[in-house]
Amino acid sequence: MTNQVVTTERAAQSRVETPAAEAPGRLIEIPAGVTVAELSGRMGVDAIETIKQLMRAGFMLSMNDEVDFETAAMIAQSFGLRVRAPRREERGPGSLVVSNEGEEKSRLISRTPVVTILGHVDHGKTTLLDQIRKTNVTAGEAGGITQHIGAYQVQRNGERITFLDTPGHEAFTAMRARGAQVTDIAVLVVAADDGIMPQTIEAIDHVRAASVPIVVAINKVDSPRADPERVKRQLAENDLLIEEWGGEVVAVPVSALTGDGVDDLLDNISIVAEVEELKANPSRSARGVIVEAQIDKSRGPIATLLIQTGTLRVGDLLVAGEVYGRVRAMRNDRGMTVDEAGPSVPVEVMGLNGLPQAGDIAEAASSGRAARAAAEEQKRRREDKRRSGITLAEVHSMIESGEAAALDLIVKTDVQGSIDAVRNALQALNTEKTRVNIIHAQTGSITESDVLLAVASKAVIVGFNVQPETGAQALSAQEDVEVRTYDIIYHLADDVRKALTGLLAPETRDVVEGIATVRAVFGVGGKRKAAGFYVNQGRLSRAGTIHVIRGGKTLFEGAASSLRHFRDDVREVATGLEGGLVLDGFSDFQEGDALESHRVEEVE
Repeated sequence: MTNQVVTTERAAQSRVETPAAEAPGRLIEIPAGVTVAELSGRMGVDAIETIKQLMRAGFMLSMNDEVDFETAAMIAQSFGLRVRAPRREERGPGSLVVSNEGEEKSRLISRTPVVTILGHVDHGKTTLLDQIRKTNVTAGEAGGITQHIGAYQVQRNGERITFLDTPGHEAFTAMRARGAQVTDIAVLVVAADDGIMPQTIEAIDHVRAASVPIVVAINKVDSPRADPERVKRQLAENDLLIEEWGGEVVAVPVSALTGDGVDDLLDNISIVAEVEELKANPSRSARGVIVEAQIDKSRGPIATLLIQTGTLRVGDLLVAGEVYGRVRAMRNDRGMTVDEAGPSVPVEVMGLNGLPQAGDIAEAASSGRAARAAAEEQKRRREDKRRSGITLAEVHSMIESGEAAALDLIVKTDVQGSIDAVRNALQALNTEKTRVNIIHAQTGSITESDVLLAVASKAVIVGFNVQPETGAQALSAQEDVEVRTYDIIYHLADDVRKALTGLLAPETRDVVEGIATVRAVFGVGGKRKAAGFYVNQGRLSRAGTIHVIRGGKTLFEGAASSLRHFRDDVREVATGLEGGLVLDGFSDFQEGDALESHRVEEVE
């Protein structure tokens, strides 16, 4: 018997006995594609019994044949089990970590926190990372850290911490924009001699938008110009009140250059992680995120993968975005070969058939067929270019339907004084039902970083007396992020008010693409008739709406079900050409009728 995939349609037509339908049992998770043997294992049912139940449903399958999720779910439910759908569709751009909903609590264990270090350029982020790595290499590890794989683990008092070595908040937000944020805690580095700078504020806003706990590292406390108290005041001005002042934000003085305070910083990260109660199920199939990828001349495509949940083993099939393959080998951040990797562990993976993109979700697959199908599905999704952003015109309906709790805005202005004026004007619009949430406000032109934050946060960008940079303009068009610019604050606030109250709608206009005259009428079967026409002006298009006009009155408006030029089916017929058309819902043509092809377009 050849392998086959059972379709949803066939499953829907089938009838299966349900011996325990009234008493749902334990919850199991079933992937999009699963073999009969693996399904039996997940259910804890003998494979012969599974095959028998499939036969009752009308499916003649062997243990190695594959079924889709709907069929597998139907069989599992017939054995009295509850089924959880594949998690791929649950993830949204703002998802922080893998959800443990539906997992058996007995299988959950505490996992290592994943930490990202952010802050202003030249405030010591890289030096601090190097110091952390250096102080955690023991003498017993010959050669110390042998490679850099974009993520690594350190150990402190028997507990591990995973650090993502991203270059800044742009990479941090780019991963969120791809729906793959994995950071549990953000360490904000602020230089004690410089204080909070514009890029620091930007990093704060990016972390806040991700709803990630913040630990502040006040760096360069050994500098002669250091003023930690000024940094604490500035943090308070940006709504980050430290514990010392009665707040909840942990602030640790450190010197990345000498290493002073680094151990204290690691201890505080561990405490915050303990409060967050981070857990994962190492027993399930692996799922993680691609941190970076590159081609190695001798080893082929190499991907750095951070496991989020489950355990990945050498020999497992892995899907990462549009690529897939069998894991041939894995190396940890010390350059050592490992056979398996569990939650929060970063590893280099070899065996993929191409290069995934940073931020791609990687998941273990049950079979080669399921791996190929998942990769092809992801490719189709990207080709479809589903819209990432929202528009002001959509805001009210989204708030009314519960899809959004507020309108998230990114505000860019020409000068600092304008930020306060715009903020005051927008906050005056808040009511019990609608609210404006400014997730980031800064001076300067609209940048690619702003667009990425808008994608990740489902926000609209508004600019006052500023314009988008060339790269930002191209990226906003690619990601369908709405960017609106104004030179009068009243107009900006009025548009937002209209959006919140549902009054703002896209401005459209009706465009006549072409005009034709009916010259002949002939039957095409039954009572249906076609119109032979000559195009006087423009073009008649199948994509347009055809208006039939007689004596100055419009008799019908509708789509063309058939449009021909001689014997050829065509999309349009241009000026000076003849053609024939059939309309859905109209056949009462007369010679001399006017045909107009209309389309509706939004006014920019």
